[in-house]
Amino acid sequence: MPTRLILATQNEHKVREIRELLADLDVEVTHPGELDDAPELAETGETFAENARQKALACAQATGELCLADDSGLMVDALGGEPGVRSARYAGEGASQEDLIGKLLGELAGVAMPERTARFVCALSLCGPEGGIGGGGGRVEGAITREPRGTGGFGYDPVFYHPPAGKTFAEMTPEAKNAVSHRGRALQRFGADLPAILRGREHRRI
Repeated sequence: MPTRLILATQNEHKVREIRELLADLDVEVTHPGELDDAPELAETGETFAENARQKALACAQATGELCLADDSGLMVDALGGEPGVRSARYAGEGASQEDLIGKLLGELAGVAMPERTARFVCALSLCGPEGGIGGGGGRVEGAITREPRGTGGFGYDPVFYHPPAGKTFAEMTPEAKNAVSHRGRALQRFGADLPAILRGREHRRI
């Protein structure tokens, strides 16, 4: 019987990506939107890792089940690492993708391409009601384009250029993006470790 894993996120784009990336594992992936009593998930940490653990632990303690949280964002060198942990709120609470991209490009107006280096960063945390039991992370280097390109992906994908592919994330197929993205890399490592993590947890409970 598959292990049930609750994704501690309300972001449907992330849910879809994570389900695809964990499809080969013996897990049943669900999320709070599919639960009768969805837990409150806050992000008040100062790092991606702190936010991921905070969300995963809150979800696990509210549901009594295994919960996986991802916290990720964009770090732009010319902006001193911003928007960072505020990536989803960079243009204010409830901002649209267009708002986020518009603010980012406005902040980078006049910055030459060689100085528009950036990276996507992802932190993962797996928690049970008893606390943290696993996690990991991943990152991918790139640059911010001068205008959006492509219609795929979400968030900052239309302006995040991946040099090896010669495309923005939004111009890549989901499969190609997942193979190289920050979240894809983090989940590839996590997926490889998960069976041993689950075996160890069951052994401690016996």
